Amino acid sequence: MYFAALLARTEDGWEASDTELDDVETLSDLTDLAREASVDEDTVLVFIEQEDAWFGVIRVDGEEDPRIYISDASAAARSSYGEILLTDELLGREPEAEDSIAALEELVGLDGTEDGEPDHTTDNDNDTDLEDNDDDGLDADADAVPAGPLGDTGVLADLGLPEKELLMLRTDALVEIADALGAAEVLETVR
Repeated sequence: MYFAALLARTEDGWEASDTELDDVETLSDLTDLAREASVDEDTVLVFIEQEDAWFGVIRVDGEEDPRIYISDASAAARSSYGEILLTDELLGREPEAEDSIAALEELVGLDGTEDGEPDHTTDNDNDTDLEDNDDDGLDADADAVPAGPLGDTGVLADLGLPEKELLMLRTDALVEIADALGAAEVLETVR
């Protein structure tokens, strides 16, 4: 179960709205959604939470690049919404690295046969080598997403939630964040 909400800062305080993420496929889509909710290009926070597994905070200030914090990157990696936030930049990868690898694997073919050609593998040692290579690739992908917090731990520091406190949040994190921002009541209206 997911919960997603937008908090937009205004002259009068924070305005909250729940949001549907069904049409959001990329971080750019999410950033555009936040900018649309912005009043005078002021700060907008997007909260995404998956029940007791992980939460994410995306901060958009005007036309600046979004700032992202994820409470547990490995849990988020197993979530379609979490994958949106786990950008190559956030993970310290070269952009599009996975896409390039997947395209090359598709061109070469993992089983070593041409399309439409039957697989006539008779060498058992060769089968073992292919399986070992597949396992190595899976281990490398698993290592690419660290367990635990990832991103900008100071994303809310100037709004009243220091880095140390953000890192200690686990369950009901969005309620505690909203409370620190003075937006608990407005967030509760959309929860």
